[in-house]
Amino acid sequence: MISFIKGKKIHIDPAKIIIDVNGIGYDVNISLRTYSKLKDKSDIFIYTHLNVKEDSHTLFGFNSESERNTFLSLLSINGVGPSTAIMILSSLSANELKKAILSSDSNKIKSVKGIGLKTAERIILELKDKVSFDDIDNDKFYDNMGNTLKDEALSALSLSLIHISEPARPERMGVGVLWL
Repeated sequence: MISFIKGKKIHIDPAKIIIDVNGIGYDVNISLRTYSKLKDKSDIFIYTHLNVKEDSHTLFGFNSESERNTFLSLLSINGVGPSTAIMILSSLSANELKKAILSSDSNKIKSVKGIGLKTAERIILELKDKVSFDDIDNDKFYDNMGNTLKDEALSALSLSLIHISEPARPERMGVGVLWL
């Protein structure tokens, strides 16, 4: 198995990179996220996975170990092959995918091109027990939440404060007032 490759970038496009390591050019399939991290670099260090089939040996490359581990987890799911796993990691970061799995957000996973509802639900079902909040980079996790939870909490709090700040008037409560 080839765990990582370190060398000079010869060519890169959104789907693959060619890395020269002492005169040998390695053709490595990558995700769009990995492409965006490596496109401006000339010296490359990339984590890899060698996928062996009857008719081919294909290298897949990743910018981080987390991305590679997520890729390997996706490969363990029936119906998810290397191309589909790379497509998922091109659309969702490893943290976004883990968050979607932990929150059972099949719509987020289904938003990836080529992933239907059944596959999204299978990914959630099979990986939910394998993923924990400890696996998520907390800073990136909370940054990527879109602040929806925070916005909802602040909205609820501000509504409560509006009701509290208005004085309680008897006529609002349906109580008659007798002035003396």
